[in-house]
Amino acid sequence: MILPSKHLSQDRALLSVGAKILQQLQVPKTVSAIWEELSKTSCKTAMPTIGYNSFILALDLLYSMNAIEVEDGVLSVIAND
Repeated sequence: MILPSKHLSQDRALLSVGAKILQQLQVPKTVSAIWEELSKTSCKTAMPTIGYNSFILALDLLYSMNAIEVEDGVLSVIAND
């Protein structure tokens, strides 16, 4: 589920969903703002729709990888020095 496989398309793998989330986090945003933007993007393009469960799991993965942080309900990317 984290990586694409024979039975899981690349667009539905959590790393791919996480990459889409990181693209939306150029500036800090709330979880709901990121979800709305991803939903709009997938509706306008040929990308398959990302389910909310996959979205939350991708956020968990990014947080556990220390790629994002949450402060006062706002997500932001952790800068690598």
